[in-house]
Parts: sequence; structure tokens; C-alpha cells
Amino acid sequence: MGTEGKKIMDWMALRDEFAAVVAHWTFLDHAAVAPLPRSAVQALHEYAQSLAENGVAAFRRWFERVEQVRRLAARLLQAPSPEDICFIPNTTWGINLIAEGFPWQSGDNVVLAAEEYPANQYPWLNLAHRGVEVRRVASRGPRILADDLFAACDEHTRVLSVSSVEFASGFRNDLAALAEFCQKRDIFFFVDAIQSLGVFPLNVQEIPLDALAADGHKWLLGPEGAGIAYIRRDKLERLHPIGIGAFSVVHPWEFSRIELRLKPHAGRYEGGAYNMAGITALGASLELLLRMGLEQVTERVLQLTDYLCEQAQRRGWTVFSSRLPREKSGIVSLIHPSRSAREVVQHCRQQGVIVNARADRVRVSPHAYNTYEEIDRFLEVASAWR
Repeated sequence: MGTEGKKIMDWMALRDEFAAVVAHWTFLDHAAVAPLPRSAVQALHEYAQSLAENGVAAFRRWFERVEQVRRLAARLLQAPSPEDICFIPNTTWGINLIAEGFPWQSGDNVVLAAEEYPANQYPWLNLAHRGVEVRRVASRGPRILADDLFAACDEHTRVLSVSSVEFASGFRNDLAALAEFCQKRDIFFFVDAIQSLGVFPLNVQEIPLDALAADGHKWLLGPEGAGIAYIRRDKLERLHPIGIGAFSVVHPWEFSRIELRLKPHAGRYEGGAYNMAGITALGASLELLLRMGLEQVTERVLQLTDYLCEQAQRRGWTVFSSRLPREKSGIVSLIHPSRSAREVVQHCRQQGVIVNARADRVRVSPHAYNTYEEIDRFLEVASAWR
């Protein structure tokens, strides 16, 4: 397929944004905590300098920056309005907004995949005292079958909660099929999107999920503690809001006026002070990704992971992850022919290569600025001893 008419990215220019980590590591662990691009580091410095020199006197400038970043996040998700986005400290907090706010009745149940990251399990398990059952659906090898999730649902299922991409296997769930199923049955559909946002485009108007949450420190290339949540406007009043504070109401700046009239959008969940530094830096990373184009990022990441799988298999590794076109992601789960995952990870780190271990398998997760040479470097280091 030719490149005519396609946007061609200068990946080496992008790589320059990560010169600091490139100088020290072969970094292939973006499913954990990603390095910050230079533009995000600069944004942090600018905020810190402004705070040091001005304190509250510069507040208006940074409050306006928060709203600018909100617009970027809405653009990332193709949300109907920036007001459908709220900032959260982490994915866990976003999940709890739904888990604790949903109008449960004893006997209700929530369905989720058994291999979900703990943050997408414990908030639901914590509802047992309210009579809510958690139905955990087992994977079939590396895959979570939509039909298995559907079969676990019944007339008492109120919520289906999945990750867009599973953290250990790298399996990419069919969000469109799951959303369609839930919409027909009035099941609230929640998505933990932390392992896909920044690599895979997501249009929340085309895929009618009800809410999602994602911290920014993985594929979005932002700092920890600055994430985003989206809540569909027509589902907002169904949820009892938690974390309510001074900025949750329609008159947030009238501090002596106590009148509990909540904002009619996701902003009601931003009760207290913003993580101005984190949101500012996240905004720089969002600008970078949007400027590159997520479709191009997707293509690049899948090219790198396809190459990784091909070369790993030639060296005797087992590729655990599904690599079917609609199921593969930026996460590749590998099994070394003779060493444990933990041994591989430790050995690689000693040699300056950063990968990780999940579910007793080696997890490799390159981003768009990585190179084929870095994939080769990882495999050379990890395969040099048996």
C-alpha cells in the first residue's frame, strides 16, 4: 500500500522528545509508567516557576490552562462537549465514581473480566455490603470472548466493566460490540481506558459507552496523578455524586453562598483543588499526540509489536497475546523458552533494557518513538543466556 495521501510522521523528531530516557535506557514499558516528553517537562517547569514567583496572583492563567486541556481531552475522545470531561487523580478514583455512585439494589450484579487489573475489581468487590454480586468471567487463553461476558449477564446485571486493553495479556476488547449489547439491555457500560488512550482512537459518540476513566501516566505520556474521566450526559443524574466540594456547584466562586446546586455535567466531580501541575503537563502530552495523529500512532505501535512477535518466535519465545487484527494492542505478553519472567526482567534491567512482568510472563510495551533496533536490543539481551 502506497503512502500517497497518508500523513507521514517523522518518528525521529518525536524521539527527540524522549532524549532523556533514550540516553539511559532501552525503554519498552509504557504499560507501566512512561517517561515524560520534553514538552511536558517544560510545562511542569513553567508552572513551578510561575507558582514560585506569583502564588495565587497567576491563578487565572493556570485555570484557563485547565480548561484548555479539558478541550484537548474532549477532542481526544470526540466527546460531545468538553463539559463531559472531568479531571481525576487516577483511574481508581474514576472507577469509584461509578461503583459508589450507582443506584444499587440488593441482588444486583456487575460483570467483569477475571483478568482485570485490581483497580477494576476491588471497587466492585467492595459493594458486597450493599448486596451486589461480582461476576468474574474467565479468559480463554489470552482472549476474553464477548459471548462469555454476555452469557454472564442476566436481568439483574446493572453494570458491565472492562478494560479497553487488558493489562497483562494485551487483549483489546471489542468495545463497540459490548456497548451495543449493554445499550439494548440498559446495562451501564464502564471502560477502564488507561491501556489504550494515547495509542488507539476512541470516539465516544460512535461507541456509546456510558463512562470511562484513565490516568495519564501510560500511553498518554503524562505524569502520574492527572487523569481524565468521561460520563455520558444522559447517565449523569442516574449516579449519586461523590467527592462533592466547592467547585462542584453552579456558583463555585461565591464561597459564602451555600446552595447545593450541582453542575449539570461531569464538572460536578471536581470538588476541590486541581492538580494544576499534572494537568498542565498532561496537556502538553495531549498536544503532542494529537499533533502526531492517533491513527499514525496506532499504525506505528502495531508495526513495532508485530515485528517483536515475529522476531521473538524465531528465537524460541512463545507469544501469549492474541495477535488477531482486532484484538492486538501495544502490549505483548511473552514466555521465555527457559527463564522465568522475573529473571528476564531483572537481567534486562541490569543491561539497560526496561520491560516488565505480569501474570508470570514478560510484558513488552513499546510506544511510537521506539525503534526496531530497540526491539532487537531487548531480544538480544533477553536471549543471550538460557
